Order: sequence, then structure tokens, then C-alpha cells
Amino acid sequence: MQIASLGSGSKGNATIVSHGKTTILVDCGFSLRQFEQRLSRLEVSPEQIDAILLTHEHADHGSGVARLAAKYFIPVWSTVGSARAVFDDSFVYHQVCGGESFRVGCFEILPVTVPHDAGEPVQFVFCHVDSGKKFGILTDTGHITNHILKAYDKLDGLLLEFNYDQAMLDSGPYPYPLKQRVSGDFGHLSNDQSIDLLSQIDTRNLNCLIVAHISENNNSAEIVERRLNALDAIPLPVLASQEIGFGWIHI
Repeated sequence: MQIASLGSGSKGNATIVSHGKTTILVDCGFSLRQFEQRLSRLEVSPEQIDAILLTHEHADHGSGVARLAAKYFIPVWSTVGSARAVFDDSFVYHQVCGGESFRVGCFEILPVTVPHDAGEPVQFVFCHVDSGKKFGILTDTGHITNHILKAYDKLDGLLLEFNYDQAMLDSGPYPYPLKQRVSGDFGHLSNDQSIDLLSQIDTRNLNCLIVAHISENNNSAEIVERRLNALDAIPLPVLASQEIGFGWIHI
């Protein structure tokens, strides 16, 4: 299994999960032109994408999905709530529900319902059907629930949101209502919350940890790395940037 990102942050997100002949795109928060330019860095063509999975409707995740799918005839998987917010009534998609796995190529994919201020948001856990290796994506989540802990236990790879440092958010430039939204139960994961998640799940098989969706205003790579270095048995993290995401990582 290999993973790559075209960018991660409030200005646009897109993650690719691939193995053999199966290539899946999670979200597209970029314009069609920008997506094609970023994708070319990975030496992948849009025609190679077998499916697009939509986590939720916010523009940094869903704004480019419809045009991309229409131009290259790529099937889309989405919850009803997200689809209603992103697509018009004529758009055809595959419906997914939190907790109900589905198959695309060599992957069994579990949509995981998450608390976020969107219509029907989910995140995804991928399981390669032959090897059993598991990779999870968890961003845009306001707090950790018991079913999240269960779904993200015993992973081989994890892309995890470290959106904000609480002290930086509190003293930063955001207006108070926006600070409340970011740090609320339906906002984003803080460094503290993500560290707490890692301490509660079984990470003995974890050989890849990707730090994602880092706020440009309320966090820093240095703070995140310092926090993670204090943990035991956690692999050296890869930091996903807004500008270039990250190149291919093998799990």
C-alpha cells in the first residue's frame, strides 16, 4: 500500500491511497487545474483514479470533486448529507453510511462517523484485502469518541490531524467565535487531543504516522514534533504541508 498527498490544510486537501491497480482519491479541495498540476508531481494521471471518496462538504475538501469526477468519469462515494451539500440533484454517486464497509478494488473501506460541523461527515479506514494492512485517515474531527478509538485501533499507517496548539489559538488573531468553532466539540483536533488518541489506541503495528491539517496560524511543525518525540513507540512522523502535501509513502 502506498499513500501520497497533494496538499493538506485549510486551503485544500487531497489524499491518494493506492495498491497495484487500485488508486483511490480522498477529497479534492482544489480547482481542476491545480489538482492536475499537483497530481503530475506524483506521476499519476487522473485516468488512473478508480474512485473519489468525499469526507464532507467543506470547500477545502469537496469543492473540486464534482468537476474532477465529471471530466474524467470517476465514480464518487459519499454520504447523503455531504452529497446534498456538494452536488446538484442530477449527480450520480454511491451512497455510504458510517460504520458500513464497502469494497473498491483491493480495499475494504470503513467510513467512520466523526463529530464535525458538517452535514454527515465521515473519515475512512482502508484495509488491503490480501495483506490485511490497515491505513486510517482522521481529520476534521472535534473530539475523540469511543467508536473512533475502536475504528483506528491496530493500524499500520495513520494520517492524523494536528490542527491547533491550544495556547497559540487562545493568543492568536482569530476572533472569539472562530476560536470557539475550531476548539469546539464539532471543530478540529488539537495537538493534545491527537496525542491522547495515540496514547489510547494500539500502535504496536504502526510504522507510518502522518501529521496533517496543521493550521498555519495556530500551530507549528516544531511544536508537533516536540510533542510526538516525547511519546514511546511512535514512528518518526511525516509532516503533510499545504503547499506540496507529501510524496509516496509505502506501508
